[in-house]
Amino acid sequence: MYEGLPERSRAEVKEIVREAEKLLTAARAVREDHARACAQVREAIEPLRQEAARRELERIPAARLKDVTEGRLRLGALEQAGYRTVRQVLDAGPYGLQQVPGIGPQTALQAHAAAEQIARAVRETVAVRIDIDRQDDPAMTALVVALHRLVTAGPRLPRAVRAAASAEETLARSLPAARTLAGRLRRLLAGRARREEARRALAAIEGVLAWARGEDAATWFAQTSVDLLRPPVPGIEAWTGYEHDAPAYHGLLVEIAGMEPDRASSEGFLPDEIAERVKAQPLDETHLKVSLRGYQAFGARFALAQRRAILGDEMGLGKTVQAIAALAHLRAEGRTHFMVACPASVLVNWLREIEQRSTLRPVRVHGPDRADALEDWTARGGVAVTTIDGLHALPVPERAPLGMLVVDEAHYVKNPQARRSRAVAAWARRTDRVLFLTGTPMENRVGEFRALVAHLQPDLVERIDDSAGAAGPQAFRRAVGPAYLRRNQEDVLTELPDLTWIDEWEDFTAQDRAAYREAVASGNFMAMRRAAFCHPGRSAKLERLRELVGEAADNGAKVVVFSYFREVLDIVQRALGPDALGPLTGSLPAARRQRLVDDFAARDGHAVLLSQIQAGGVGLNLQAASVVIICEPQVKPGTEQQAVARAHRMGQVRKVQVHRLLSTEGVDVRMLEILRRKSDLFDAYARRSHVAESTPEAVDVSEASLARRIVEDEQRRLAGDAA
Repeated sequence: MYEGLPERSRAEVKEIVREAEKLLTAARAVREDHARACAQVREAIEPLRQEAARRELERIPAARLKDVTEGRLRLGALEQAGYRTVRQVLDAGPYGLQQVPGIGPQTALQAHAAAEQIARAVRETVAVRIDIDRQDDPAMTALVVALHRLVTAGPRLPRAVRAAASAEETLARSLPAARTLAGRLRRLLAGRARREEARRALAAIEGVLAWARGEDAATWFAQTSVDLLRPPVPGIEAWTGYEHDAPAYHGLLVEIAGMEPDRASSEGFLPDEIAERVKAQPLDETHLKVSLRGYQAFGARFALAQRRAILGDEMGLGKTVQAIAALAHLRAEGRTHFMVACPASVLVNWLREIEQRSTLRPVRVHGPDRADALEDWTARGGVAVTTIDGLHALPVPERAPLGMLVVDEAHYVKNPQARRSRAVAAWARRTDRVLFLTGTPMENRVGEFRALVAHLQPDLVERIDDSAGAAGPQAFRRAVGPAYLRRNQEDVLTELPDLTWIDEWEDFTAQDRAAYREAVASGNFMAMRRAAFCHPGRSAKLERLRELVGEAADNGAKVVVFSYFREVLDIVQRALGPDALGPLTGSLPAARRQRLVDDFAARDGHAVLLSQIQAGGVGLNLQAASVVIICEPQVKPGTEQQAVARAHRMGQVRKVQVHRLLSTEGVDVRMLEILRRKSDLFDAYARRSHVAESTPEAVDVSEASLARRIVEDEQRRLAGDAA
């Protein structure tokens, strides 16, 4: 034996080589099938890219041709002949340009060559976007169909491709040398150095095979190839999939089309040495159920590499999933206990996000059973989720090694003397990893930033003075890079405009629950729907709405708040104050409604418009808004879509976030259960028909029958609880 490597018989070597060759074949198939699927997407992108480039060239004046030729072209004759844009010059061709009086062959060739040069530059930089209003366009549908195959292959696809690439690299490199030991003659003729090389290669192969057996990689690779080789689905099915998971389609489109944001933007303008350290940080996605966008993976790596830091991405960029990805990596490394402290209004969302996006175990440590839950978490591990205000009541367990503390909406602990801040500090001292999340731009609040950094990296505080933000946000981020990462939507989401739906789940307060039970007892379906807004100041939904509006204000975003109920809008208006415009209702004359919308659009920066969903959902253009809040789920599936379409429509250049406020018990849950079973059929057939577009009530769910069914179900449920 050489260098401690075991001697293998020829029979053993042959079996190892045979198994490795099968795995290599499967790995190559995954890579090739994935490459073909991506090539089909690129093929579908190309005509749309050409079309987008032509539209852009139509907007570029012909005078720009002089810039390419350093002013040598004389374009007066072309402009007089009606050639106003670069596209017109390009389409005419050299021969067509020569027909213009005063344009000779040399000038025609130069002008057309300059137009081609501009066209090439535009084609390389133009963005291709999925336009949901172009479902009848074969080219747009072909792109969605091509992406559908990759999306439905699931979040394990990227990991399968990376694993296949790694296995292929090792096996392809090692198999030729290892085969030396499989044949009697080759083994005898090989010199000592070649036999030693062969044994090292065989050891490398056995390492890959041991990993493959543990992961059942052969089956994994085979299933991935099956997923990638499925025949294309009908366009209507692909569009339905897009509507249900648009971010996944956009993420793949950006990656495959090469439309990733520039490096400095996606890395939050961090100093180069920090950015390089972050990129070198491994990220194990074994325990994730979702694929991360590039900037999200960078954010998770930042949290891991910097150990104690603030992730300050603008709302809508997925701070939660980045935090979960960091926790999942630490779980893969062997850490078992994690704590998330958040406002009460998002506690349920955290529990759901952890469960839906990872294999980690969420533990609700809040409410009357929190002591038992804390004991369970201490014994079994998982991600404990509690409120920031309730953290002080939880003793820091000595026997639970804390892998990471995550504090959401961390600007709530800016006052170091507050009880909540002291509780966070006590828990933070128990771990070397702390991640603060906040969507509030810290460069506008340097004092708050210093207070937060004091929890994380006290040494850095001395280097941050009150004028740190004066040089602008990018300079501020570079200065505080060791502790702070922030990306804005326009920095990283190149597929503008995007539409993101976020369900905001809230527990009933005691007052909400009492009002709801009274409404159920009386059989009042409408009162059941608005019960969560019956008590101003004591409603979890109202508190979350305030937080969302506050964060939008911090980011200068305009907000539209929709509710079916005028009473709910009145409560919201009292809570938000006189600056909230509206409410916009069906009883307002058309001219008054339009003036409200115009005033909303004309306000600089942040503004809030309140609207009944029936009134604001039809006939008005609300594209000044980039945040939409829906106070309760609607009975008719088309109502919410129609209302959101007022903001997310042609001409919208911002991403639109839709936050739907939902209660974890009662009518909201029952409505979603019933409507969800009908939604696929509704999306696939009814809403896409011309009849449905003209008369949606003909295909929408019957409000009367749904109300009757929910009231009866809830009466039985509450009666059973009482018994």
